Amino acid sequence: MIESRLTAKAQTTIPRAVRKALGVGPGDTLEYAIEDGRVIVTRALDPEDRIGIGDFTVFTEWFDELDAEYDRR
Repeated sequence: MIESRLTAKAQTTIPRAVRKALGVGPGDTLEYAIEDGRVIVTRALDPEDRIGIGDFTVFTEWFDELDAEYDRR
């Protein structure tokens, strides 16, 4: 079992073995899912890879150049 501690500000360091398993590094985003009393941590998809996902995070029919410019920031 891999462990890490919470700081007084509820922060923690993701252990190296976990970062390696997820393929994450500085600046990457993590997603958390709570299922049956457990937390599942995964690497978040890049925004361009989210198109078409059923959670409706991106409506491609409304996508225009202003959206693309915002995504590049």
